[in-house]
Amino acid sequence: MGLRHNKIWGIVFTIHSFIFSISTVDINACTSAVISAEASASGRPMLWKHRDTSNTDNKVEYVAAHDGALAYVALFNAQDTNLEEAWTGMNEAGFAIMNTASYNIKDDNVPDKKMDKEGYVMTLALKSCRTINDFQHLLDTLPRPMGVEANFGVIDSSGQGAVFETNNHSYKRYDTSDTPGGTIIRTNYSHSGRPGEGYGYIREANAQVLLQPHIDNHDLTPAFLTETVSRSFYHDIHKCDDLNSGQQWLIDIDYIPRYKSTATIVIEGIVPATDNEYSTADIINQYIMWTGLGYPPCTEIVPVWCHPSGVADGLRGLSGEGRSELCDIAKQRRAEVFSMRNGKDNNYIKVEKLTNPEGTGYLQTLVPHNLETYRIISHKRDNGQIKFESLR
Repeated sequence: MGLRHNKIWGIVFTIHSFIFSISTVDINACTSAVISAEASASGRPMLWKHRDTSNTDNKVEYVAAHDGALAYVALFNAQDTNLEEAWTGMNEAGFAIMNTASYNIKDDNVPDKKMDKEGYVMTLALKSCRTINDFQHLLDTLPRPMGVEANFGVIDSSGQGAVFETNNHSYKRYDTSDTPGGTIIRTNYSHSGRPGEGYGYIREANAQVLLQPHIDNHDLTPAFLTETVSRSFYHDIHKCDDLNSGQQWLIDIDYIPRYKSTATIVIEGIVPATDNEYSTADIINQYIMWTGLGYPPCTEIVPVWCHPSGVADGLRGLSGEGRSELCDIAKQRRAEVFSMRNGKDNNYIKVEKLTNPEGTGYLQTLVPHNLETYRIISHKRDNGQIKFESLR
């Protein structure tokens, strides 16, 4: 009986180890949504990017217009001193872009050293594109192979959005106007790619369950995306939020927030006008990039505008090695959440650091603070109290 018992536990341990191995694969990932103006509570289009990456340190910087290029503000890796690779951002013309890595759409033998150019493509797009169609034209004219395997999400001042599932030589465009509910969710596979390959199927299902009631009611908000979805431990296999399970520790597998989640960002655009005519000042004052740097359950949300004075110092790469202060703070909090020191400390979530009976968990203290930020800043924007001077 003892031998059988040991064999059973040996099998369980093997399966458990395999699950850990696939859950900790070192890949760039993300969970995202492109939301049309019609699907949002404010009548503004939105991009949401919940970033997962091994590049733990993020910063936000403004890049001024020069040599015919548009001004823009974007998320960068801390070590990107020349600001060459944007990972989500918006420009002064009202064009905004983000991406999720895809792992089932590449159809060639282009070597890895010539891949991973998505950040360069998004930087070029922010410098040059004003509309969704401009971005399509950019993809049409880039040299082949493009060095990408990604789902690019974009919005513009028309209130519409699109996803371009893109590989080295071609792309498939999906428009929010052709999508039921006006919302497109993507993780780390392309819907036009090879079925069953890629990553993020459960994370996409998690996001779909959380967003669907609000898609149906056309009342999606940036706050719901950063404060609920990016901080939710709903798991579609379990059909519940595991934070409410009564467990003291959770295994970090297939939640939207992951150990390697490094930012949650929503770019909220402008209410579309019938003539679609906006000044640069309109775009600067109306577009907001709601930004949380670091592990999303532990982040403070800070508004960002496309203006030299529109990026808070805490988000900028002003600390050592280009790190940002708020990202460093969130990393310290994450270390408390993943505090187990027996074996791998990035596999187990200490629930009481996020929520507890005393009300001192990071979800309990940060979310109310962030919701108040949303309330104050949105009210000021909607009442014309935010007035950055146009540089054009």
